[in-house]
Amino acid sequence: MAYIRYIEHAKCYHDAVDQTFRDVIKYPMKFNPTVIGILRGIESNFFADLMQASFHAGLQAIEITVNTPGAGRIVSASRQLVPDNKFLGMGTVRTLDEAKMAEDSGAMFFVTPNLNTQVIDFAVKQNIPIIVGALTPTEVYTAWRAGADMVKVFPCSAMGGPSYIRQLLGPFDTVKLAAVGGVNSDNLADYFGAGAAAVGVGSALFGKQALAEKNLSVLTENVKSFIEQSYSFTNTMTKPNQESI
Repeated sequence: MAYIRYIEHAKCYHDAVDQTFRDVIKYPMKFNPTVIGILRGIESNFFADLMQASFHAGLQAIEITVNTPGAGRIVSASRQLVPDNKFLGMGTVRTLDEAKMAEDSGAMFFVTPNLNTQVIDFAVKQNIPIIVGALTPTEVYTAWRAGADMVKVFPCSAMGGPSYIRQLLGPFDTVKLAAVGGVNSDNLADYFGAGAAAVGVGSALFGKQALAEKNLSVLTENVKSFIEQSYSFTNTMTKPNQESI
């Protein structure tokens, strides 16, 4: 009996070590972006160049939304082109089926617009970082307790923008909040000053005209300028005064 228990213990230990090894290989870097680029409806024949230009300009994470035509194929085709210390993920992951499709495509992180604990559980089990959409205080707390790496406050601008982030961080001061919806270079300082850990940005990051014209040089300068601006704020901001409830 002692020998059987020893074998069972050794097998459990081996399985745990093997899983840890596979997890480290799968996602060796800590997921902690300050700016997440959001792309919806991007054309597949333009994405690879856009992604590489954006990463070269300093962007750390890009998400392609699930409802972009051919999103899975785009991510799958581009996954091997992602440089070290950069992340290519999928956003608008609303259901468990969409989460499984995103994983099969090679997405390195998930972003959701809604709170779905099935999606969170799946991401946690697969060791895939997840930014979970929430709006109310209850949703924010539920998402964080369920295992979200960040909580995406969306649509943030509709709730008051930076002031809403500041108020949420009163009772939820340990939660990492990502502001999404209405973020641009004009209010970036206000969001980071309010305590946002990250922001999710679409055309305000890449440039609406640059995207439409597929102008990589202008797009690169837009991304570089936005990232430099965000770093200047995050490196100088101190923890804000937060309202307690």
